[in-house]
Amino acid sequence: MRIAVTLAGPGPALPWHDVITYVEEAERLGADDAWSAEAWARDAITPLAYLAARTSRIRLGTGILAVGTRTPAMTAMTASTLCEISGGRFALGLGASGPQVIEGVHGFEFKGQLERLKETIDIARVVFRGDPLTYQGDHYALPRPGGEARRPLRVGIPCDPPAIYVGAMSPAGLRLTGAAADGWLGHHFIPEAAAVYLDPLREGAKSAGRTLEDLDLQAGGWIEFGDDLEALVDSRRAYLAFNLGAMGSARKNFYNDVYVRAGFEDAALEIQKLWLSGKRDDARKAVPDEMVLQSQLIGDESRLLERFALFRSLGIDTIRLQPAGANVREQVANLERAISLVRSLD
Repeated sequence: MRIAVTLAGPGPALPWHDVITYVEEAERLGADDAWSAEAWARDAITPLAYLAARTSRIRLGTGILAVGTRTPAMTAMTASTLCEISGGRFALGLGASGPQVIEGVHGFEFKGQLERLKETIDIARVVFRGDPLTYQGDHYALPRPGGEARRPLRVGIPCDPPAIYVGAMSPAGLRLTGAAADGWLGHHFIPEAAAVYLDPLREGAKSAGRTLEDLDLQAGGWIEFGDDLEALVDSRRAYLAFNLGAMGSARKNFYNDVYVRAGFEDAALEIQKLWLSGKRDDARKAVPDEMVLQSQLIGDESRLLERFALFRSLGIDTIRLQPAGANVREQVANLERAISLVRSLD
């Protein structure tokens, strides 16, 4: 299995100088990818531009850029630039994001995001091929109809086309990923309910004359070692309660929806209800043990080795790791331990 690391979640987990150390150490330890996030803290692009100069082998990717916050052409130009300056070590990760980010941070209506995602992928591929930039979609039309730019332009940046990944959880988003992307950035993947994610991906791939094996499937998440499994479960309840209760809105919460489809409907809806009513401690207490155990990489080495083997048996190509730790030294130590376990399966 390939190994990917994530730089941070919604808020920076490490000071910037420690992020540099973390990625340099991840490269030294043999990690294949490093993915930056973008929500309401650091942007996803600037860190990768700097890290491209501090690394030599690891692939750098955006995980994810939210569509609609940049024009598709600017997204593709930025991706091509990062591809060029990194020597081809860049992957473009895109996603629809959610209403909290799109409407709360950027002030755009959260509507038609999947269509925007498809059109962004289409336009990016035009740019990557070096073809004249012409496109007619529901959201984007190039050149602008009725305007003065009568002649399509080509974006000239010398780099092989970077791979396009999509971070998706909804069935429609997963089908689009299977049909149009080179890879999937899985978030909140529950192996016991793998069909919830893999069946729509497979359907999308089939609709485009492909198979699931044509995609790089990446999934994983937080990893923490320990013998006291009960304590580890308790420590992750707050994270899940926040995602199921606060990430999105009462009507649109993709995190909550995926747990509903994965068999946790009663718990997921109750957690959201408690959170939105201001009862956050009760929401955290309502997170069942099995929800944590199935979605989080926690436990001793024996349990985690079994989880990694399960991921591999389901066709996950790349395990994504975000190791626990109060500082960069602890995070790197846990990453080294996790990579050693994953490599033992090869």
